[in-house]
Amino acid sequence: MNGCAPGAGDRGAVCVREARALPAAPAPHDAVGQLRAAVDALIGSDAPPPAAPSGIIRIEVPIRQRVDAIEWLHAQTALLPRCFFSARAPLPDAPTLAGTSTCGNGNGNGQRQQPVSVAGVGSAVFFRGTEPFSLADWRSIKRFLPRDCPLIRAYGAIRFDATSDASVEWEDYGSFYFIVPQVEFNELEESSVLATTIAWDDSLSWTWQNAVEELQSTLRKISTCSVQGNKTSLQTAIVSLNHVPTKASWDLAVTKALQMIKRRQRELVKVVLARCSRYITDTCIDPVELLACLKVEGQNAYQFCIQPPHAPAFVGNSPEQLFHRKHLNISSEALAGTRARGKTRADDFQIGQDLLLSTKEDIEFTIVRDSIKNKLEMICDEVVVHPSKALRKLPRVQHLSAQLAARIRNEDDEFEILNTLHPSPAVCGLPTEEARRFIRDHEIFDRGMYAGPVGWFGGAESEFAVGIRSALLGKGHSTLVYAGAGIVEGTNPSFEWDELDLKASQFAKLLRYQEQHIRYQEAENLGTVI
Repeated sequence: MNGCAPGAGDRGAVCVREARALPAAPAPHDAVGQLRAAVDALIGSDAPPPAAPSGIIRIEVPIRQRVDAIEWLHAQTALLPRCFFSARAPLPDAPTLAGTSTCGNGNGNGQRQQPVSVAGVGSAVFFRGTEPFSLADWRSIKRFLPRDCPLIRAYGAIRFDATSDASVEWEDYGSFYFIVPQVEFNELEESSVLATTIAWDDSLSWTWQNAVEELQSTLRKISTCSVQGNKTSLQTAIVSLNHVPTKASWDLAVTKALQMIKRRQRELVKVVLARCSRYITDTCIDPVELLACLKVEGQNAYQFCIQPPHAPAFVGNSPEQLFHRKHLNISSEALAGTRARGKTRADDFQIGQDLLLSTKEDIEFTIVRDSIKNKLEMICDEVVVHPSKALRKLPRVQHLSAQLAARIRNEDDEFEILNTLHPSPAVCGLPTEEARRFIRDHEIFDRGMYAGPVGWFGGAESEFAVGIRSALLGKGHSTLVYAGAGIVEGTNPSFEWDELDLKASQFAKLLRYQEQHIRYQEAENLGTVI
């Protein structure tokens, strides 16, 4: 059921919106059995269908042990669509507003635990459109998400530029793609939850009977075990590697951008240019195995995976938050400037100080931070920035960062927050439309969901990362890895090319190079079809 049918957003909330909890189970195997029995009972002879023409119901079973959500997802080999989202740990210096609770993730004081990671398969309802994501689309999603059922969420992603034409490898995603999973596994700090969701809407030609029967079919395919994978490397080798653009074309595009910035032509101040690297490997890469490897390295980052039916998987390990909303409270961040980590503690410290004191990096970072602050001030009553500039150290790279907190006037302003913050100068440039036009004119591949919002909507809470440090994995032997670099006054094209290599290294390091066999190319206009 596509919940984004014309006019769906004007119909108001679905009639039934509730969550039901079954008794706790000792292990996932027992939880699957309980859910199957509970769903079978919904259409038994003693269970008349709901009178309501629309609704969404979540049935969940607590599990008295913590099970890795990726290992559960790895076991569900035959089920699509699928999704995964791993929350980032709260940053230590995040600012708060006066009167804002700082209780963290709610693991105490009687509050419900927030999932560490969520994996899902099947779609109780999906949301897909070919036009740019709109207020009507947002309302179509939100009508299925009750405020008092916080774990009924829609997971997905939005194109970086929905006004540009989608290439073949991205066409199944549309301009946006979200799902409320049929079967979902929540990994908590000390336990787990297995849940199933039923959604129906007679006006969308999807009845209660349709929904329950499809859910029964999905539950029969659910594996009751988990599968542990290799979390340090992928058992594959690179056969060939192609970059789009080539290094020569990259230098030309960066030089052109610098000329426009220096001359203040069309007021361009910054533009972010990207590269698509196509790896051909000797075996197919399992997206979930790649996800497991990324999670090991993903300290202070969001891991995600979105895969529609019959489509490649969009997988990433993003360090950058677009925004998090809980009720009226908003958090966001600015992230710009990149350096490698040092081989020793002293070396790492010196590299970090060089980044903090770099004039070029400070220009790029200040553009991003001030732009996000100005955008928030257009919508919010109060905006706080703290720290205004600091180092964010990740396992392979370090960045300049700033944390922002704000308060919106109304929860319905969430769409405006999303629509205003994306795209940020960290992935597009400034001014936005000038930078976006330059990207359209000079990038010869489709970014798709790369650098777009990726995350989830809930009733009272939503969270989105920026879809960077990401890759698209096809069903064959092809993987597309994306990376970008900010171009401002003082940029050196070759240094930025090296930065692209650094950002892509978390993927490249997982693949084994066979130097005697690898065929390396820089393709001028190589198609990126998977």
